[in-house]
Amino acid sequence: MPVDAVAAGQAPVQETALGKARLAQNFETFLTLLTTQLMNQDPLSPLDSNQFTEQLTQMTGVEQQLLTNELLKKLVDGNNSGVADAVSLIGKKVRAVSDDAALKDGKATWIYNLDRPPETVILEVLDANGRSVFVGRPTAKVGDNSFTWDGKNSAGVTQPNGVYTLRVTAVDTAKQPIEAITYIEGVVQSVEQADGATLINVGGATMPWTNVNSIRLADPEPTTAQTNQTSNTGQTAEQSDDWLEDLIAQEDGEPSEQPAAA
Repeated sequence: MPVDAVAAGQAPVQETALGKARLAQNFETFLTLLTTQLMNQDPLSPLDSNQFTEQLTQMTGVEQQLLTNELLKKLVDGNNSGVADAVSLIGKKVRAVSDDAALKDGKATWIYNLDRPPETVILEVLDANGRSVFVGRPTAKVGDNSFTWDGKNSAGVTQPNGVYTLRVTAVDTAKQPIEAITYIEGVVQSVEQADGATLINVGGATMPWTNVNSIRLADPEPTTAQTNQTSNTGQTAEQSDDWLEDLIAQEDGEPSEQPAAA
């Protein structure tokens, strides 16, 4: 990005911050002067209330303008934070870096990647309060490993649906820790903005859209089995096959097994 563009983007921020600081300083000074005037005013010729009311109105107008500038800045930042790119992911299947996955219908799946062969791997599933609800010690290999949790804690009690966190602890044969990167895969269902960040929702878990590292088309919906479909003659595909076999048998001189029509 050109230096001029960066400077242009920073200038409104600096001006807004400076304006708010000056406004606060001027407001404090105004209140001090107003209090002093009220304390020392001539009882026979009191201070005109319309004057300081007008001044208060002017200062409020300046404050509202500064707030408007700040909101416009957030709006511009939002447009530049990848919202359009993130929206294009809706309906697509992605893999994203995330320790969080949603438990739904007794299933939550993570993929964790180990950069070298492990000797011991411990998997912990944590609930929304950070409490460990399940601990497992799977056999893992270098590279990608898949872990599907059935939604039951270590005592076999089914846990409620929600977002859970996977914590991976792995060591090698030298008892040195192995770095693990955790991913989830799923279809992007929605996009939202929070505190200036663009987030995507994948299967109920939310993460920054920049965590996505692979995208592909979602799997097609399963269709009805062709064997149950009815042909144009009103027969099922299985019945049509039987009829064709009988026709071939008749041409070969073999008796038909089809019953005579009533």
